[in-house]
Parts: sequence; C-alpha cells; structure tokens
Amino acid sequence: MSKIKLNIAIIGATGFTGLDLVFLLSNHPKVKIVNLCAKKNLGKHISFFDSRLSNNLPKISSINKINWKSIDLVYLSLPNGESQKLINKYYSKFKKLKFIDLSADFRIDTISSYKKNYGIEHKAPNLTKKSIYSISEFVKDKIRNFRIISNPGCYPTSVQIPLIPLINKKLIKTKNIIIDAKSGYSGAGKNYKKKFKHKDIYNSTYAYGVKTHRHIVEIDQELKKHTRKNLSFTFNPYLIPTFRGMLTSIYVNIENRSSAKKIRNYLYNFYKKRKFVKVLKLNSQVGTGTVLNTNFCEISVCQTRIKNRILILSTIDNLIKGASGQAVQNMNLLYNFSENEGLK
Repeated sequence: MSKIKLNIAIIGATGFTGLDLVFLLSNHPKVKIVNLCAKKNLGKHISFFDSRLSNNLPKISSINKINWKSIDLVYLSLPNGESQKLINKYYSKFKKLKFIDLSADFRIDTISSYKKNYGIEHKAPNLTKKSIYSISEFVKDKIRNFRIISNPGCYPTSVQIPLIPLINKKLIKTKNIIIDAKSGYSGAGKNYKKKFKHKDIYNSTYAYGVKTHRHIVEIDQELKKHTRKNLSFTFNPYLIPTFRGMLTSIYVNIENRSSAKKIRNYLYNFYKKRKFVKVLKLNSQVGTGTVLNTNFCEISVCQTRIKNRILILSTIDNLIKGASGQAVQNMNLLYNFSENEGLK
C-alpha cells in the first residue's frame, strides 16, 4: 500500500469490546484512529472510560462527524441490527471503504435464520453474500476479496478452532458432541446488570440460554460447512463470576483408528505455524489465567475414563480473541500486515 497508515473509525467505542479495540489499535503501528464514535458522552475523552487510553486520542463524537472519504476502514461494535443499517448506507457510496463488524449482523447466511434467531428484519439482505465470516485461522487469503468482514462470536470461536480441523480430517464423530462453555460476565455487554438483574453476578455461576442461545445457530451453520451433513451437538453456556475469560469443554467420540494422542498431535501440527493457537501437551491442565488480555487460544486434549471419548479444553479471552483481538487479526490479514501486528 502507498499510504503509511490506515485511517480508522471505531463506531461503538465505549463498550467493553470497543474499549479493548481502541486500546489495541492505539498501539498498532500501521493505523491512525481518526474517529471514536458513540451515541452518548459526546466530547468526552476516551480515557474517561478506560485509564489505559491516552487523552491524545480523538474525543467521543457522533458518526455525523466522520469524513467518510478519508476513512479506509470502519470497525462497528454495535448492538445487533445497527451495523447492517450503516453498512447498507455507505457500502456502495464509498467503494474503497471496508468494514469489520463485531455484531451478529453478517454472521448468519440466510435472512430467514437471522430473523428467527435475532428477531430483527435484516436491512441489508443483498450484502450478506458480499461478506465473509472470518475466524482468522481459516480464511487465509480469501478475506482480501471482501469489504465486509463478519467477526465471529466468542463462544463459536472457542468451539470452532479445536473442532474444525478434526472434523475436516474425520478424526472425530459428528454425533453426540457436548459443548459446555463458561464465560466472564463481560460477554453480556455493558448492560449486563440489567440483563441479569435478578442474579448475584459477582458471586455465582449459572446456566443461561440453554437450548435457545443465539450462538447455537452460528456454531451449527459453520460446522455444517465442513461436514456437509447434520451434526448432533448440545451447547450449554454459563456465566462465571469473573469479568473476562472463557473456558470451553468439548466432549467428543473419536474414530476407532484414532486416539487422544493422535488428535493432540494433529492439532499441534495443524496450528504450529499459526501465531495465536497453542496446543498443549496431552492431558494438560488449562485455565483462562494464561490467555487473559491476549489474543491466544490454548487447547488441551484430554483422555477420559470412557474408551474412544475425549475431552477438548479450549480457552480464550472472550473480549480479545473472542472479539476485538480477532477483529484486529482480521484487519492484519485483510491488508496483508503481519498477522500479529499490534497484538504482540
């Protein structure tokens, strides 16, 4: 690229994910943050919301202050239903403008499934096929053919990174998969107290969204792309009394010719050249503590007492690898930067 730095706008800069995004991009050598946008607190310094951030960054402004002609890339960290409206408005008007959307607006392939899952009529149905669902480890060079990058959900990221290589290689059975995932309460967003107002969120662990969690459709859709047949899995999410971090336990049956050791070695070799996936030794203990505030996913493959049934543990920071960090990683791939630029 001829330009030294990308001009960036972040819309939804004051949410949990938005603030992490601002922090990461403010330390990225190849971008310049031009606009930080929100609906409230206009004119305030971003440091008011996060002490890590500098007063030298742009003050909070409305999107009406954006000079769209000067922006190369816009990040959208907005509630579901909002990104699609903005992208629909500006996609055709500014041909060089690219979008990284951290909501679910372009994650679901079919408009009917999106409406059923999110209860919203999609405002940009013609653009869904012009977007790419991007778990960074799987898109490779394809991402550069798109201007709309759909950042995956945090739970689906933690599930797909260990499962997709194994499904593609037919090392595990696609029936009776159990996914048990625990997340810090930041995953519920800034309004988590309203969302879970009857719960003691700081001192309890509890299940929610059983059978109906919105990420089930996303996980099902993406895993089917790789198996080309129906999978049988259950997904159970839990909130734990910590701000950030995610630990996903995946119970799978393996093929007779396989073993826990073979599966661990296959995942290790699959990811050994990737920057952000660490496959640990067989039967390793794992927790969120080693991935907090990083873009890493750590995986441990464990034997169980049941023959041909193994446990795969996958841990990420739900706000970084599950959201803002992967969004920066996707930008690096989109513009052919080093994959770990700004994420070291």
